[in-house]
Amino acid sequence: MSIAGFSTGKSESLGDFSGVGGEHVSSHGHLGWFVTGLFVVGDLAGGGLVALPTAMIQSGFWGGLVISLVMTLVVTYTAYVLGLSWNILLDRWPEYHSHCRKPYPEIGYRALGVNMRRIVSVCIDVTQFGVAVVYLLLSSKNIHDFLKAFVKSDLSFCIVILCLAVCLLPVTFLKSPNDFWWAVVIAMMTTSMAVMLILVGASIDYEKCHKEKAMPDFHITNYFLALGTFLFAYGGHSAFPTIQHDMRRPAEFTKSVILAFSIMAVMYFPVCIMGYIVYGNSVQDSIINSIQLTGIQQAINILITVHCILTLTIVFNPLMQEVEEIFRVPQHFGIGRVVVRSGIMVCVVIVAETIPTFGPLLDLVGGSTLTLTSVVFPCVFYLWLAAAQKKAEDKKCPDDGPCSFSEMVHYTPRKTLFICGFITVFGLIGGCAATYSAIKELTTSSVFTTPCYAQGRGFVHTTGDSGHTNCCGRCQNVKTHSDVKCSDTKLDFYHDTHDWSVVCANTTAANLITSTVANQLINGLFGFN
Repeated sequence: MSIAGFSTGKSESLGDFSGVGGEHVSSHGHLGWFVTGLFVVGDLAGGGLVALPTAMIQSGFWGGLVISLVMTLVVTYTAYVLGLSWNILLDRWPEYHSHCRKPYPEIGYRALGVNMRRIVSVCIDVTQFGVAVVYLLLSSKNIHDFLKAFVKSDLSFCIVILCLAVCLLPVTFLKSPNDFWWAVVIAMMTTSMAVMLILVGASIDYEKCHKEKAMPDFHITNYFLALGTFLFAYGGHSAFPTIQHDMRRPAEFTKSVILAFSIMAVMYFPVCIMGYIVYGNSVQDSIINSIQLTGIQQAINILITVHCILTLTIVFNPLMQEVEEIFRVPQHFGIGRVVVRSGIMVCVVIVAETIPTFGPLLDLVGGSTLTLTSVVFPCVFYLWLAAAQKKAEDKKCPDDGPCSFSEMVHYTPRKTLFICGFITVFGLIGGCAATYSAIKELTTSSVFTTPCYAQGRGFVHTTGDSGHTNCCGRCQNVKTHSDVKCSDTKLDFYHDTHDWSVVCANTTAANLITSTVANQLINGLFGFN
């Protein structure tokens, strides 16, 4: 028998799958392990990339390297065990051999019961909603900066959010993103090019900015905010079972995971390090604004915006289908779909206009539901599923129910129990701390931005004379090119104990006095009036 173009010999038909040598081969799956790995990279890398240098500065160089390495290892392992969990479902329950709309909630259901299926669904929906808000804000910010750089527009950032949402709304009316694999591949390509341009731009700025950079003092709150950013950048496991379900050989998902996170490490680490050593605390929410060569900066803007918009069209769809199922909206195009999906877009816009700053919101999403779906749930579900499978094999009976805690401990190897237990505790503590720190950050006076609808005339305010580039140096006023126009300074962005505003004010006053004395001396010597 031939499956997906390969001669497989004798096989046992299992619905849409065939069992070949103990391995499931899908007759409807079309993704090989290599393409799946690229698919995972395209799904994950992008929005979190531009905020990683900020996380590196918040956590310190060595602390940032350690947490980045730990996160890479943790999420790689959790993606691995999540893949094993789906393979267990394929082994034990034939109904999953055919199309399954919600693989991740089904994993939770088979591991810990029907209530866990509901919890997983809610977490995934909240995560998708939060990611949609963050990507809408980041895309709007990039478009706004582009307009300031090249069009000299006075269009308000709040208006850009509304315009982008209106432009994206018709795309969300499409039934399903199943045929959008090309969008994820393009997203991966744009992110890869953005990484290369970030490194080129930072290298050009290195000579002047490196000598003038300053670093903030260490604060435990900043460290937990950094953890939230790392979790957002590496998390995305809620889509993994769906991607694995579309593989020709789901058991090969392990290869895809290793490939994907290796590529992401190669992309993430250099950007973090360059942002740290070149710009220091002049980096704020996004490293894009720290790149001072306008052409490179705006090219990165466009590439990251393309990624975010493509990802938005995919992230929105499962959330919208979930809500449509709740309200029993017909699957064919009609007024019901338009009303529901327009309503969801309105909710996303309201949140974006209420919290028009993506940095702390990104940390909040990363520290809360993303931590559960990417770190905690994969380990917990695998422990119970693997133990239940061994229990069923040991007792020679088809027991489909979840096993008890004592049974899980009994049937789980001590090494696996320790690793999964450590990662679960790490995820719970780190996630709670990151969530608390993000909420606290959102309410501080230095970060809090007045909601767009509460700004009065400010809702349509002009951009003013400030630029779109975060100039480097401790006073955020060092230019590497004479035509650079610096943005407004945010000297307290990292809540440093040093009062840089006083230092910079004194420096400016001293420079002014020195300049005045020099002018008077020259006038006195040469008789100029």
